[in-house]
Amino acid sequence: MTRTDGRGAATACVRLSAVAYPALDRTAKLELARLITELAVVHGKVTLASGKEADYYIDLRRATLHHAAAPLIGKLLRQLTADWDYVAAGGLTLGADPVALAMLHSAAAGGVVLDAFVVRKAVKEHGMQRQIEGVEVRGQRVLAVEDTSTTGGSVLTAVTALREAGAEVVGVATVVDRETGAREAIEKEGLEYRYLLSKDDLGLS
Repeated sequence: MTRTDGRGAATACVRLSAVAYPALDRTAKLELARLITELAVVHGKVTLASGKEADYYIDLRRATLHHAAAPLIGKLLRQLTADWDYVAAGGLTLGADPVALAMLHSAAAGGVVLDAFVVRKAVKEHGMQRQIEGVEVRGQRVLAVEDTSTTGGSVLTAVTALREAGAEVVGVATVVDRETGAREAIEKEGLEYRYLLSKDDLGLS
């Protein structure tokens, strides 16, 4: 993938969907599904960032910034994209930031070099006036990540910025897919799309 250097009631309803991706640690995936269900799923009418209304909200930062869930996210996303060649991961701030960092720390723990970057929604108007912070992406193969995908709009904003900056985006990976059009939108841009967990995995179907 990269270059190398030197608990609760909801548990019973958690199921794992079958997807034809690289082999994942099933125990870790099941534990992540349980944690997200307990920590991040909020029921009630909400308006999503895409403008769509839903009967539930997945506040995934409660998981991506959690001491037990974040390491699982980093580990599993690296497994999910193990057959893709990239040197850095990141996406649109704020949702993608802890996801990319979880991957960075997971890689470092295994002696693997993986950098991270942050994509702003717009070019910064002062200082260095950058839209992409962190490692230089020009000429690099990078992975675009997201915490939760609805329509794919957020991560595609990041993809556009990365391409304009001269990066080669190898694919898109997200933690939770709401199954509301993200895959179709992302694949329309010529990118492969993968996710760790579906609505079914979280008992939301």
